[in-house]
Amino acid sequence: MYILPAVIVLAVLTILPGLFLYYVSITNYELGEVWAGHKLVGLKNYVRLFSGRDWEFWPSVRISLRFMVLATTLETLCGFVVALLLNQEFRFKSVVFACLLLPITITPSIVGQMWKLMYNAEYGVLNYFTQALFDTKITWLGPQLAFASTLLVDVWQWTPFMALIIYAGLRSVPAEPYEAALVDGANAIQSFRYVTLPLLRPLLMLAILFRSMDSLKLFDVPFVLTQGGPGSATELLSLHVYRLGFAQTGWVARASATAVVLLVMIVVLSQVLVRYVREGSDAL
Repeated sequence: MYILPAVIVLAVLTILPGLFLYYVSITNYELGEVWAGHKLVGLKNYVRLFSGRDWEFWPSVRISLRFMVLATTLETLCGFVVALLLNQEFRFKSVVFACLLLPITITPSIVGQMWKLMYNAEYGVLNYFTQALFDTKITWLGPQLAFASTLLVDVWQWTPFMALIIYAGLRSVPAEPYEAALVDGANAIQSFRYVTLPLLRPLLMLAILFRSMDSLKLFDVPFVLTQGGPGSATELLSLHVYRLGFAQTGWVARASATAVVLLVMIVVLSQVLVRYVREGSDAL
């Protein structure tokens, strides 16, 4: 009886909408039609996706996976460097922590608006500096650079998240393994490889799990920056779902099937990473 209110809230906000999503994905419902007129079509929407008739589906999958891999990798590497620097004692360390927390606390849609202004080809602050230093202007959200520019925004916002998690792990590592490694003649690089990384593996994999799931379902920042364009250069799978269901065609059933595929991708990814987290914990 104590957990019943939480179960009810979970059912209303998560389980029931999820079941409705699965149901709509096997119908032919389109936005604006009378709900009573919809028909069950079985797996027709899924067959359409995987048979290649929805020719924009697989490019969106590739863009989403590419974005996830690059964003998670860059954020992990940059976060590790920042965490190692923060692990040293220096003046104004609290100020640095405050600056690191700032990007995380900003709403992603506001981050997108802020960077969209900075990316502006005519009056953006980035082109102000490129014009002053190199006498050139860059079309940051053009076909060639739109993906990289969107990736840069995500890395800027979430690298501090990775850095703070890794920093917390570094501060929790006991001193005894380092002392034993020093007695055995290990240098700094060997201590980092054979002591720091193994001890941080469970926490590091957990942070990678969070960021991988978030970047795979990212919507707000690319929507505000490019709305999936130019063309389909930044059309992540979440934006593809939005365009199918609401923005242009109104094919809610096909968009629901695509959303279910995205959900399955996230679940599979999370299960793989959770297995690695458990293996790392058992090894310790």
